[in-house]
Amino acid sequence: MAIHSFRSLRTSRHTRPRPSALALALGLCLACGSSWAQTSSTVTITGRSAATPAMAGFGDVPLARSPLQASSFSTQLLADQGIATLGALTRLDASVGDAYNAEGYIANLSSRGYALDNRFNYRRDGLPINAETAIGLANKDRIELLKGTSGIQAGTSAPGGLVNLVVKRPAGQLRNAQLEWREKGSVLGAVDLGQSFGADGLIGVRLNLSAERLDPVYRDTRGQRSLAALAVDWQLSPDSLLQFEAETSRQRQPSLAGYSLLGDRVPSFNEVDVRRNLNAQPWALPVELQGDTASLRWQQQLPALGEGWRITAQAMTQRLKNDDRTAFPYGVYDANYECSAYCDRFAPDGSFTYWEYISENERRSSSALALTLAGRLRTGAVDHAFETGILQTRYLARLQDQVFDIAGPGRIDGSVQSPPSSRFLDANTDRDEQSTELFLRDAMRIGSTWQLWAGLRHIRMDRSSVRTSADSSGSLRATDYDRTETTPWLAASAQLTPKTLVYASWGQGLETDVAPNRPRYRNAGASLALDSSQIEIGLKHGTDQVEAALTLFDIDRGVAADIGACSAVDSCERRVDGSARHRGVEAAWARSFAAWTLQGSAMLLKAERQGSQTSAINGQRPVNVPQATLRLGTEYRPPGLPGLALQASLAAEGDRVVLPYDSSLRIGGWSRLDLGLRWRQQAGPTSLTWRVALDNVTDRRAWKETPYQFGHAYLYPLAPRTLRASVQAGF
Repeated sequence: MAIHSFRSLRTSRHTRPRPSALALALGLCLACGSSWAQTSSTVTITGRSAATPAMAGFGDVPLARSPLQASSFSTQLLADQGIATLGALTRLDASVGDAYNAEGYIANLSSRGYALDNRFNYRRDGLPINAETAIGLANKDRIELLKGTSGIQAGTSAPGGLVNLVVKRPAGQLRNAQLEWREKGSVLGAVDLGQSFGADGLIGVRLNLSAERLDPVYRDTRGQRSLAALAVDWQLSPDSLLQFEAETSRQRQPSLAGYSLLGDRVPSFNEVDVRRNLNAQPWALPVELQGDTASLRWQQQLPALGEGWRITAQAMTQRLKNDDRTAFPYGVYDANYECSAYCDRFAPDGSFTYWEYISENERRSSSALALTLAGRLRTGAVDHAFETGILQTRYLARLQDQVFDIAGPGRIDGSVQSPPSSRFLDANTDRDEQSTELFLRDAMRIGSTWQLWAGLRHIRMDRSSVRTSADSSGSLRATDYDRTETTPWLAASAQLTPKTLVYASWGQGLETDVAPNRPRYRNAGASLALDSSQIEIGLKHGTDQVEAALTLFDIDRGVAADIGACSAVDSCERRVDGSARHRGVEAAWARSFAAWTLQGSAMLLKAERQGSQTSAINGQRPVNVPQATLRLGTEYRPPGLPGLALQASLAAEGDRVVLPYDSSLRIGGWSRLDLGLRWRQQAGPTSLTWRVALDNVTDRRAWKETPYQFGHAYLYPLAPRTLRASVQAGF
């Protein structure tokens, strides 16, 4: 969402938050155990048999023997947890958090406390895609999360992690149908069909179709969602495979508007209705998100060159169309756009100003072309498993002038109907971005214990932007820059025992920023490199019954800021002003015994600004980042009732800061308990899987996240108690 900037916002003194609920959550979880799955629906922690996620570049190396941390969420797990959108991944891993995750809108996630960039931190079968849309999961086999500095895989991206979507591939004859209902009236129907053709089944086809009527527990958020996807595999020869897939998806739904502070305090739940959507104004229109994606991959084994040699060519194209529309509950402004004492929050009495936002026919296109060569060779006493290649990407955004204009007054109880705005048009920003990346990765084994890892990625990028219409001075504020950077990655690991690995790694990442081409900037149009670096030390242990991982990480990322008065010509400079440093420890554990499966993860995080020339900023915790998160649960399969699994999971988080550079005002920590069951039965040739679950069993009321977006402090509540049920048939 692109909107114009606002005047400087005032800050005030604030009260202390309520105590965290994390201690209570820890106690409860010791009783209820850990997470979500049995063998068919496990979150991979160290992956004794699972290969490293393809996006990590060491696809032939099991995750248990690789010097990085990753999680893999299977389609079975997503079904057990009722996860239909990327935003719900926060339920599965303690390192994944909310970052302005609104119902009916684009999912926004964080990893290790850093907000992921929807343009650069998402992959589809290893190729970069744009996640500024609603991504359907009906045709996804699994979702992979690679944690840590992402420079090993991405030319430019936010640190913290990468999300990779793995598309379902043909798998012989397959006939699956699913029907799901969730409170208060959402209904989903989906089919998953597969078939092989030819005398030897050399051609495989898989078709996924889904349609959903959206009517969630929040009022005034009814909508529709659909997806159609086709995947084709053609085994051209024993050593040659051609793969194609295409997907089209649509979503139309009003987005859920956030609440805000009431003056200098967090509102209580006696003052708000968590099911109310403040976006519900007569003139408000739904958000419409459309996406079309297709890819082609050819893989050729090269046995004449030796074991593991192959060449892979991949191409991907993506086209997105968004109609982004909402009624924003914002700070208190008058008709002349002058703000009161409450520019970035609601007034103490619950009043605010509605701003109408309309940005229609947003067109975004992305394309990627990759060519890689992988193989194994030996030099002296060292065995090498390497991969090298080139990746070319292009991204275009073609937008139109937008409306972001004052409509009228509103109240927190929804009692006021505001008139629409005058729909004054303001400029938007078109973007062109293209890059070429050369990369080399090598896993070097020295004897039976030691292994060294090295990666290098050389990036050449060209980026430009221009306003969709001129400002009052006649300027389109165009910017244009190019940059060449190299990001290295190094690691060493030791296999202490056949089941235990220790490792240490260091890597760099890159993001870019540009000074706006406006008269007040002395360096207008100048580009900035926001480098990030990470040191990580980890321990992995895995047996047939237990998997565990412990990780220490330290990530330091440059921060761009405006320095100076910024109120007159040549009074401001955009430059790197210190860094955001996130240091933490992650732990993950899974245990299977008899009829039980236990699993969980936790993260303790110290995030703070450092090195800013504004001393008051240094040492402050960033907005919307908890210091502690926990995800635990259990599954019990009663021996006397084959096919039945009883599930419980508990999520807990510590407090979050509400305002930037002011840690005094926070929301309290929270915990939430979910219960469910899965029952598998065989009815002749048909296998049925029934699921029933109750999320937020105690109907806990708490503020879930505190995004500070568009110059405004937002508060989003935990979803209220929600019942869901589904049946899946395979025949």
